[in-house]
Amino acid sequence: MDKLQEEKIEKLGAFEIDELLIQAAEKNKNFLNAGKGNPNWINTKARLAFCQLVEFGVIESQRTYNQTDIAGDIATAGIYERFSAFLTTRDDETAEFLLACLAYFKTEFSVPLDDLVAELIDGAIGNNYPTPNRVLKHSEKILATYLKEVLFNGAELANETEIFPTEGGTAAMVYIFQSLKENKLIRPDDKIAISSPIFTPYLQIPELHDYQMVEIDLQSSEENNWEVPVEEFEKLLDPNIKAFFLVNPSNPGSKALGEKELAKIKQIVEKRPDLMIITDEVYGSFVKNFQSVYTAVPHNTLLVYSYSKLFGATGWRLGMIALNQENVFDQAIQNLSENDHQELTERYSLVTLYPDKMKFIDRIVADSRSIGLYHTAGLSTPQQMMMVLFSLTHLICLEKPDRYINESKNIIQSRYELLHDQLNYPMDNSELNSKYYSLIDIYRLADQLYGQEFSVYLKDYFEEIDFLVNLAETTGVVLMDGVGFGTKAGEIRISNANLPTEDYAIIAERILELLKDYHLRFLEAAK
Repeated sequence: MDKLQEEKIEKLGAFEIDELLIQAAEKNKNFLNAGKGNPNWINTKARLAFCQLVEFGVIESQRTYNQTDIAGDIATAGIYERFSAFLTTRDDETAEFLLACLAYFKTEFSVPLDDLVAELIDGAIGNNYPTPNRVLKHSEKILATYLKEVLFNGAELANETEIFPTEGGTAAMVYIFQSLKENKLIRPDDKIAISSPIFTPYLQIPELHDYQMVEIDLQSSEENNWEVPVEEFEKLLDPNIKAFFLVNPSNPGSKALGEKELAKIKQIVEKRPDLMIITDEVYGSFVKNFQSVYTAVPHNTLLVYSYSKLFGATGWRLGMIALNQENVFDQAIQNLSENDHQELTERYSLVTLYPDKMKFIDRIVADSRSIGLYHTAGLSTPQQMMMVLFSLTHLICLEKPDRYINESKNIIQSRYELLHDQLNYPMDNSELNSKYYSLIDIYRLADQLYGQEFSVYLKDYFEEIDFLVNLAETTGVVLMDGVGFGTKAGEIRISNANLPTEDYAIIAERILELLKDYHLRFLEAAK
């Protein structure tokens, strides 16, 4: 690929570049894709349980009507006992898990068990609209309890947290930005702060004409192991900054905020009680004793979580928005001008008799279906049941270590260590490092192997994308350009989730072989 083509490619987004690299690498018989962060493992327990819910749901439906392939609705009365009996007749681990879930419901939730089981079964077979459309009633309690256990580090916030399940974390972000704009909470030319490097679309959204916002970066770097320096948070004291967006742990840096950073954010919010914070914490479950930004400043934080990475569920599209019952978003709407209030009253009066009392999270739900289709809003009920089951795999084993989560962490850890060992590249073994991704500075590696003069040559004589293009075309390895995430030139992102562990040694080998080829060219040019 010539230099002109590479210059054009560099103007694309990181994921668009990734697609082009995949096309180039697929022609190679040794194709290895460690670009996107799709894990190569799945959670089996919840999936098998889902199948049993559907099977029992069909049997229940046939109780009320059964002709050819047509069955009726389920009957709620007595369904808890019937489901228990159904599971008791089965001698398998999946039935044991579901029986443990029923025991958990009995102990932890003061609700009619028939109603709860009916929601599970009816939700799994998916024969009704999501009702309520924001989230199913009992499911919300389970999801909030799960968040408490994996993200809140014991903070008692579950009972005051409201949830809107969405089609993955990306849909959550689209809905959030849309509603922030529609509700006048972020206006054209407003300033937002972004903790970077960060997931590429979060860098692109402020630049789009739909928003026209001014971006302020809170920058971390490899020199400090991708920790955001505490003094960077001082930027948030600027009253013109309306919102702060971050991924925690970061993507691609993989670093979670620690106690001192969370304490600083809390201190900032005490001085800036109007600051809106949106945090994406999909990688939080890979960090020991992870603590969400939401726990530090619950009334200012809108939390996004996705099941995709931990449970191998990117195809299911399972995410959620979580917001405290008392929050700065609702308060900001109340503080809008009379003209803005009138405009919003007209907008939401189509779906509620009291639009001025409509919560921001419910406005997100309405906006997600362009208001007019609000009555059909909400994540499909089978998707919500999958979220519930994934959550329950963790909730029913709180008295002992969660072997699934521990093994998932071990997989990531072993791949991270193998890659860095083979490259002889420094590791960050801090407990705050999720290690889901590795960021490798190719120029630093070149300096380490062949000296500074070669590193400068690589930087000056080749486009920054050249190394990744050659790696894909000649070795079949696809990695992602870090610049698209906001890193400096030369940083490449490697996902430690995508491939069998032994392949990370091969990736390291091919990186080193390609650097050796560049070095040979450097020696030839020096003659």
